[in-house]
Amino acid sequence: MKNKPLEMCLLFDFYGEMLTDKQKEAFDLYYNEDLSLTEISEHLGITRQGVRDSIVRAEHALREMEQRLGLVARYGKVDALVDSMLDDVRRLRIVNSNQLRNPEFSRVLARLDENLKAIAGGRTL
Repeated sequence: MKNKPLEMCLLFDFYGEMLTDKQKEAFDLYYNEDLSLTEISEHLGITRQGVRDSIVRAEHALREMEQRLGLVARYGKVDALVDSMLDDVRRLRIVNSNQLRNPEFSRVLARLDENLKAIAGGRTL
């Protein structure tokens, strides 16, 4: 991934609970709240270097977990496939309405659409 903050936030969403409480707090303040290392050090009562070390350790741990488990990569692939399948369902509905006019085909497409939207969290194309 080219966008480090986005990559880190995705990794944190998937694996953040595996970090220590201090790592989670420093990571959240840095990436989600966009605080500087100095601001975080004042908030946590530790040195700026301590904050940096905590964030670097958290980043390393998150990347290592992704390397071992691959959940973020798998999610991205599934997400792309769902988008493609939703688009295919939309095109098949057009073909059915313009040419086939088959009610059973419409019902099957409706079920496919419903199931794919459930997998995709309700989004549509």
